[in-house]
Amino acid sequence: MDLRDKSFFEKVYEVVRLIPRGRVATYGDIAAFIGQPGAAKMVGWAMNASHTAYPPVPAHRVVNRNGLLSGKHHFHPPELMIRLLENENVEVDNDKIKNFSKLVWQPMKELKY
Repeated sequence: MDLRDKSFFEKVYEVVRLIPRGRVATYGDIAAFIGQPGAAKMVGWAMNASHTAYPPVPAHRVVNRNGLLSGKHHFHPPELMIRLLENENVEVDNDKIKNFSKLVWQPMKELKY
């Protein structure tokens, strides 16, 4: 994966598109992978802007470091994020990913860069 010469958002989108169905990644892990370890909030902004991106970006697979659906209010309706995750057999309880430690996908470990 060549992330050189791409904007921050494009880098984020490219990584998020690689998150496997039924798995989730954190804002911070994505930021670290693209070389911006302190930019978790910027990854969140990218996810908020991703709803019209093409090819589509599975923003519903990005959660905070505790497995909380902190970005669900950017989905319309907010319950859409939960439905999309549950359609991939990801269980959500009280806006938090069940079995988060087993479902978290870490690009630094999963991808070669």
